[in-house]
Amino acid sequence: MEFKIKIIPYTLQFKRPAGTSRGVYHDHKIWYVVIYSPSDHQHWGIGECAPLFDLSCDYNEDYEQTLKRFCKELEQNKILDKEALRHYPSILFGLETALRHYESRSFKLWDNSFTEGKEGIPINGLIWMGDFQYMHEQIEAKMEQGFHCIKLKIGAINFEDEIKLLKHIRKHFSADQITLRVDANGAFAPQEALDKLKRLSELDLHSIEQPIRAGQWDEMARLTKETPLPIALDEELIGIHQPEEKRRLLETIRPQYIILKPTLHGGISGSEEWIRLAEELKIDWWITSALESNIGLNAIAQWCATFDNPLPQGLGTGGLYTNNIEMPLTIKGDCLWSNPNGQFPTLDNLI
Repeated sequence: MEFKIKIIPYTLQFKRPAGTSRGVYHDHKIWYVVIYSPSDHQHWGIGECAPLFDLSCDYNEDYEQTLKRFCKELEQNKILDKEALRHYPSILFGLETALRHYESRSFKLWDNSFTEGKEGIPINGLIWMGDFQYMHEQIEAKMEQGFHCIKLKIGAINFEDEIKLLKHIRKHFSADQITLRVDANGAFAPQEALDKLKRLSELDLHSIEQPIRAGQWDEMARLTKETPLPIALDEELIGIHQPEEKRRLLETIRPQYIILKPTLHGGISGSEEWIRLAEELKIDWWITSALESNIGLNAIAQWCATFDNPLPQGLGTGGLYTNNIEMPLTIKGDCLWSNPNGQFPTLDNLI
C-alpha cells in the first residue's frame, strides 16, 4: 500500500464570535491530512486535525512540526502507531479517519443506517454564551426549529440571568417536551457549586457539564455524590491517556455521564476505550464534536451512529463557519442527516 501524505493548514472563520466561559473564538486553525496514492489520484482519504488552542492537551506552537513527524512516520511504516499517538488525540483522530477514508475509498467510513441516509441522529440544539437578549433569541430559534433537547453554555453572564433564561424555557415547555442541558465549562468555584446545582435542579434539567474546573478529583467526587443534578464530565477527561488512568478517574469521581470528543479524548480508538470503561462502571455517555469542520463532523457522526445510544448527541456544529467545507450533512428538526447521494468534496477541490 504505497501512499503519500499532504498537510493542508486551514483557518475556519466563525459566522459570529462563539463564547464560552474560557473566552471567545473568532476563528479556528485546523490542519487537513490527505493520504493519496501517487499512481492513482482517485484513491485518497482525508482527516481533520482540529485542536483547540486553549483546551487540547496536544496543542502548542510546534503542533505543525509534530504533525509532520507523525505523517512522515506513517508514510514510511504504513502502519499507524496508536500507542505513540496516545498523547496527541487530535493528530490521532485526523490520521485514523484519513486512513479509514483511504482504505474504504469512500466518504462512507462506516456502514450503518445513518450513512445510508435511512436514519438521522438526534442532537441537542446548542445555545452560545452572550448577553441575555442574544441567548434568548437563540433559544427561541432552536425551539421553533423543533429541537427537543437544548444545551446552554453558562457561566459567563450573571447566574441569576441564566436562571431567568432557563425559567423562561420551563414556563413554556415541560421537561417532557424539552430536555435541558447546561455546560458550565468549569465556571463554578467548588465552594459555591453545590448550592448552584441545587438551584439548577429545581428547573428539571437533564445534566450539567463540568461544573468546576478540571483536575479537582476529590471536589468533583464529592459533588457527584451529593448533587441533585446529574453531572457530565468532558474537560476532566482531557490529558488522561492510559486505560488504567481512565479507569482510576472514573472509579474516583463516579460521574453520572461522560461526554466524548475524539479530537480531545483519544481519537476514535481512545474514545472507544472510554466507552468500554464507562459501560463497565454503569456510567452513561454521549458523543460531541469539538468545533471541527464538516470533514471531522462527518467522521464523528458516522462513528457515533455505530452505537445504539438513544441520548441526543452533540453534533450540531456544522453551521458555525462562513468557510466550512461543503458536505451533504443537514439538520432536519432535531436530527443530523447524511445524504449518501449528495455532493462530497473532491481531491481537486481541496488541494
